[in-house]
Amino acid sequence: MIQPATTKLSSKGQVVIPEEIRNRLGLEPGAQFVVVGEGDVVVLKALKAPNLSQFKDLLDQARTSAEAAGITPDDVTEAIREVRAEK
Repeated sequence: MIQPATTKLSSKGQVVIPEEIRNRLGLEPGAQFVVVGEGDVVVLKALKAPNLSQFKDLLDQARTSAEAAGITPDDVTEAIREVRAEK
């Protein structure tokens, strides 16, 4: 069983992730996280960019879903135009 580690919150709101955990998870300086808090629980989820193959798979899934929903490239262009006009 993996042993839990403890850490402290600094006066600047920073939390140090213990070295053993950073190493085990392959976390490097500059790693980004999604942070969710509820009650007394805080969850950090590391964000990792997909590799090129995973990105292509995601793009293919998005295209398939868009086609199934009847969304055309022109629909996407128009939606982008409308959002930009709102700014």
